[in-house]
Amino acid sequence: MYSNRLRSLPPYLFAEIDQAKEKKISEGVDVIDFGVGDPDLPTPEHIVDRLDEAARNKENQGYPSYRGKEEFREAVSEWYKSNFNVDLDVEEEVISLIGSKEGIAHTPLAFVDPGEKTLVPDPSYPVYEIGTVLADGDPVSMPLKKENGFKPNLDKINRETAEEAKLMFLNYPNNPTAAVATGKYFKKVVDFAKKYDIIVCHDAAYSQITYDFDAPSFLEVDGAKDVGVEFHSLSKTYNMTGWRIGFAVGNKDVLDGIGKVKTNVDSGVFQAIQEAAIEALSGSQDCVKENVKTYKERRDLLVEGIKSLGLDVEKPKATFYIWAEVPEGTDSMSFSKKLLEEGGIVATPGSGFGEYGEGYLRFALTKDLDRIEEAVERMEEIEFE
Repeated sequence: MYSNRLRSLPPYLFAEIDQAKEKKISEGVDVIDFGVGDPDLPTPEHIVDRLDEAARNKENQGYPSYRGKEEFREAVSEWYKSNFNVDLDVEEEVISLIGSKEGIAHTPLAFVDPGEKTLVPDPSYPVYEIGTVLADGDPVSMPLKKENGFKPNLDKINRETAEEAKLMFLNYPNNPTAAVATGKYFKKVVDFAKKYDIIVCHDAAYSQITYDFDAPSFLEVDGAKDVGVEFHSLSKTYNMTGWRIGFAVGNKDVLDGIGKVKTNVDSGVFQAIQEAAIEALSGSQDCVKENVKTYKERRDLLVEGIKSLGLDVEKPKATFYIWAEVPEGTDSMSFSKKLLEEGGIVATPGSGFGEYGEGYLRFALTKDLDRIEEAVERMEEIEFE
């Protein structure tokens, strides 16, 4: 029944985790879920209030602009200037998205012909590879290893592969490893992309969730707009995962390509949600600071708890993820199952994010301090060796 491209997709990782979790819940187990990165914190009230008002405005109830309301694009431009000192042309360098995942998944359809290559980090958010496969492209892994700070070693990319690649996907601060990148590294990426005529697609969904570190924008680097675009989501910064709104900025020709796909497959973002997003981007950012404060407290508690169990883990500088090494002599899936079966704890096996995620578990900091303490206590009762 299904197409070859659909049959070629791997099972979606989080769907499998949900099935295993629901089975335990049906057995009466009180499950503590650190699996999916869906914030437990509510959308700030001032954003919800703006939606409530905007949804009642008849002018917002028709088809929206494919590129996004001008006011929304202006808010994005001002937000970029304030956060990164990057200037954006509202008419040509900003486009709205139904969440950044949608825009990322559609990008290969605009630029990749059947059999053409993309460069995909491994481990990574699955949509980079899946978007390529759905476009009948050939995703080529760029290993993210601990010794390289979980960043692709550009010098190790095969020259022939680089010459054939159409797109390169990057994501910093990184999901799942929580690694960060500097402007110096992004400069190397720009030079590499120019050398091989590659479009860079940088996913910056976690740029505002940082601890004693300011995450740079890829577009801050000279020449970045010549080679690529940057994707953002309001999901994690403003606790708006279910609202489905994001944006892409940067190279106007790349955005035009994404826009051409979108005009054929969707009808834009509901304008009332765009108005709520304007409120988020343009209003007080105290809510973001409070989010970060909350995640930092959770990070510190969970990292110390994991360390006390004898597991190897580094305290992340960004994101709300903990990337912890599994005990020696086991693998990530087996250890993940052990935590669920013996402790009622859900953590995502690193192997689900790619071959080079093996040996790690990802914990999402989406539970409060009491539940984190309880999870650590449960793990203390589990025999790891």
